[in-house]
Amino acid sequence: MFNNMKQLDTELLVGYIDNLGVDVVRQMLALYIEQSQIYLDDIAETVENENQSGWQEACHKMKGAAGSVGLSVVHQQLVQVEKSTDEWPRKREYLALLKHENQLSITTFETWLDSQ
Repeated sequence: MFNNMKQLDTELLVGYIDNLGVDVVRQMLALYIEQSQIYLDDIAETVENENQSGWQEACHKMKGAAGSVGLSVVHQQLVQVEKSTDEWPRKREYLALLKHENQLSITTFETWLDSQ
């Protein structure tokens, strides 16, 4: 279901660095890392409780957070699954993929940021 695309929105991130500085962008990433874990926990809880409205709400929040820090692939995955009415076993698969992609994107962001 998920499409391959550029991991980071580097145009957005370079704009942040130019306007805010590298230290502020590092703080943004640190905050995202904390928040994304909360969002992933919330999404997992909605899967356990089979709560469709909770699923949409939690995915929507994480989608916004991922987009705001330039995590293109994570954002796109959430666009694709946010309103999914697939069965819960399939949503468990989406969650596992999302966790994996989120960690990969964070690592990519950290590596990219260290090179700036």
